[in-house]
Amino acid sequence: MAKIKITKVKSAINRTQRQKRTLEALGLKKIGQVVEHDDTPNILGMVNKVKHLVSLETK
Repeated sequence: MAKIKITKVKSAINRTQRQKRTLEALGLKKIGQVVEHDDTPNILGMVNKVKHLVSLETK
């Protein structure tokens, strides 16, 4: 399975509770933090919900 790198690039301040929880579920807490996940439909759906707060890089 392919891997993707997700980087938090914007703050979650003034965002909905759902978006904040999605970022936390992805493992992102601080700006600039990078996490690596498998390229599954669940992860891609979460990334799509917060695409304006993160950057995505495929490996």
